Amino acid sequence: MSEGLLIVGEDVCAEVVNSEDAFDAVEAVFAAMAKGDAYNFPVIREAIGYADALYGFKSGFDKAGKTLGVKSGGYWPGNMDKGLTNHQSTIFLFDPDTGMLQALVGGNYLTAVRTAASSSVSIAHLSRKDSKVLGMVGAGHQSTFQLRAAAQQRDFEKVVAWNPHPEMLPKLGEVAKEIGLDFEAVTQEELGAQADVIITITSAFEPLIMKGWIKPGTHIACMGTDTKGKQEIDPAILVDAAVFADEIAQSVTIGEAQHAVASRLISEEKITPIGAVINGDHPGRSTAEEITLFDGTGVGLQDLAVAAVAADQAVKQGKATRVAL
Repeated sequence: MSEGLLIVGEDVCAEVVNSEDAFDAVEAVFAAMAKGDAYNFPVIREAIGYADALYGFKSGFDKAGKTLGVKSGGYWPGNMDKGLTNHQSTIFLFDPDTGMLQALVGGNYLTAVRTAASSSVSIAHLSRKDSKVLGMVGAGHQSTFQLRAAAQQRDFEKVVAWNPHPEMLPKLGEVAKEIGLDFEAVTQEELGAQADVIITITSAFEPLIMKGWIKPGTHIACMGTDTKGKQEIDPAILVDAAVFADEIAQSVTIGEAQHAVASRLISEEKITPIGAVINGDHPGRSTAEEITLFDGTGVGLQDLAVAAVAADQAVKQGKATRVAL
């Protein structure tokens, strides 16, 4: 990437990075984090006081993968009405040997595919292998990516779903049927009673799933809580569950665990990096009846990992654009 600045647009990212690529990249970076070979820098994420938007930066360095960079962007809740994705971001990759800017990579598609990869990594390593029913809490843009990625990890037969705006559920149902899964719109309580795996992917600031609604052996991937104050599930669920996270520091400050920790229902020591399971240093699920929970806060290293794949593949496939700064 030394012949000028590499530009990889959104359309090219979607062409050169699929869900399997994203799974491999995210799984590898979680493993590197757990070994201490990769680390994230402190996250900046703030309300800008305009357009109800959240904006910030996620950055880090993967020494094992030689990936250095920053993702800049945020969440604009009014974008859907304008025909745009609510999440908007761009990823900058730098040469770790010189500090020179190597690549400018579109971050919207990659954010969606890496977030889905994160939950699917947790499903692969923590859910029961005989899981048959997938529960989806949320039906926004990200939900279809989550559904497709999850379906690659277990032999699901059915999807049950709930969304605060039920008119959005048919689109999710179309994706389920497209990949051969039955689909049913249900209440939150019915979802908990049926689902073997639950993915929450909303922008909620209050519990949507309560402890008494889920059954033994359920795996829950909490993917929507990535900001202080956000919340998707009952904090009491974390008390008896085996809790894992992409990064503990974010989990207890901006992730789903922030509420249980602040209420002193659990301590930080109860949370295990999922990379420890990937590396074989932690057994993961201990029994078929155990409830497992993955707190997917979204770390900058995930974005850098998939952006590096996009840049590499764009060059190999002749789909990259180069410019001189």
